[in-house]
Amino acid sequence: MKVGIHLGGLGSGHEVRGIGVHTSELLKELKLKTKNSELKIEEYNQSKKYDLVHYTVFKPFSFSLPFRKPAKKVVLTIHDLIPLIYPKHYPGGIKGNLIFFIQKLLIKKNVDAIITISETSKKDICRFLGVDPSKVHVIYLAPKNVFKPITDHRSPASPSQGGLSTVQKKYNLPDSFALYVGDVNFNKNIPGLIEMCKYVNIPLVIVGKQAVEIGDRDRDLSHQELTHLKGLDWSNVIRLGFVPDHDLAAIYNLADIYIQPSFYEGFSLPPLEAKACGTWVIATKIQVHTEILEGNKDYSWEKTAKETLALYAKI
Repeated sequence: MKVGIHLGGLGSGHEVRGIGVHTSELLKELKLKTKNSELKIEEYNQSKKYDLVHYTVFKPFSFSLPFRKPAKKVVLTIHDLIPLIYPKHYPGGIKGNLIFFIQKLLIKKNVDAIITISETSKKDICRFLGVDPSKVHVIYLAPKNVFKPITDHRSPASPSQGGLSTVQKKYNLPDSFALYVGDVNFNKNIPGLIEMCKYVNIPLVIVGKQAVEIGDRDRDLSHQELTHLKGLDWSNVIRLGFVPDHDLAAIYNLADIYIQPSFYEGFSLPPLEAKACGTWVIATKIQVHTEILEGNKDYSWEKTAKETLALYAKI
C-alpha cells in the first residue's frame, strides 16, 4: 500500500505550533516504522497515485480538502474546532461559513476516517460536523524526547547547547518565574494568566512568536481574534518569541511552575512537555486537561505512529 501524507500541517505558520509538531513527528515515526515493509509512506505529491491519502490539517473556514477524492481511501486529521465554539472571537464571515458548509459535505462524501487528538475534540467533531462517532478515532500526541529533567545546571540540554545557567543568561531569565508556552488567542485566557501572576508577584515568561508579534500598542490588536488583549499590562511579562526545542527544554527545567490557563483546548502539548521535564504544572480544570493530565497515560510518538498505521490497515 502506498500512502501520501499531505503536509498542510507544516505550512501557514503551523510548523512551530502543535499542528506542525504533530505532522513532522508523525511523518518521521511512520517512515521509521515502515522502512522495510511493503507499506510506503511519503509526502503527498499531487502528480502521483496513492492507495490512501492522509490530510493533516483542517481549517473550518478555509478549504482543507479537494473536491474530488484523491485516492481510494482518505484520512483527515482534525485537531479541534475551537473557531466554531467561540464564533465571536473566530468569525468565519459569509465566505468562511459557506466554505464550512461545503467541507461538511466533502467530509461525509469523501473521508473514510477522521483522526483527532482527544475525546473532547471527538465530541465536538460529532456535534459540529454531524459525523458518526465510529468514523472518528482518538490518537494522542506526545512530547518530544528532548523534553526531560536536567538535574545538573552545568549539564547541557544537548551536546551543542550550554547548561541551564547558560540558557538562563542567554534569555535573561530571572531566578524565579512562571512559564507559559503557546499562542495568545482568546481561548488561551492570557489576560487571566497575566493578572494571576501579577497578583502573586511572580514574573511570567511567555514562549511563542505570537506574543512578540502583536506588540504593546492596542492598535496592533485590531483583529477580532486579539481584541481580548486590549488594555493589558505587560510590564510583568517576559516575551521570548520562538525558542528552539533544546533551549525550551532548559527553560521548562528552570521554571518554578508551568501554567496552562486555557478556557478550551483540543489537546494541550506544553503541559505534557513541562511534566516530562519534571516541572510542576497548574492547568484549568477543563475537560481535556482532566483527560490528558490526570492518571499515568503512556504518551510516545512510537505509540502514535503504531495506532495511525493500525487505522490505515483497518479502513
